[in-house]
Amino acid sequence: MRTLELRAEVEDLYYDYAAALDDFELERWPEFFVEECWYKIISRENYDRGLPLATMWCESKGMLKDRVVTIQQTQMFAPRVMRHIVGNVRIKSDEGAEIQSGANYVVIQTLVDDESRIFNTGRYLDTLVREQGRLKFKSRICIYDTIMIPNSLIYPI
Repeated sequence: MRTLELRAEVEDLYYDYAAALDDFELERWPEFFVEECWYKIISRENYDRGLPLATMWCESKGMLKDRVVTIQQTQMFAPRVMRHIVGNVRIKSDEGAEIQSGANYVVIQTLVDDESRIFNTGRYLDTLVREQGRLKFKSRICIYDTIMIPNSLIYPI
């Protein structure tokens, strides 16, 4: 029973995370993480080869908050709607204070005057911890499948 409850809790975290991004509630995004955290968006090629170069790399909750301010106040880009589809959620280990989990994702982007297109696909590799009774990300690595990404990678994945 513990496994089913934990899986449901991890799925709720993933789905709430996706909903916050899809609803453009970016100020909620950092609250899914603990203070000392990692967030990376990295190509599968770099990840598999152990190369550190990441498209987006934040090393603390403060850096996540800075990213939100940058998106909301300083960057200029065409209005768009993003939709995350998260599936194949799995728990790799639940030992000690940390939970290792992951999932596959697809992000679909719709520009106001264009058709919907697949923006990015890949997988999440996560380390989760409990903070005040809630699961939060200690690290989230978004590994995208292709070496080509749109130059409009503005939002977190």
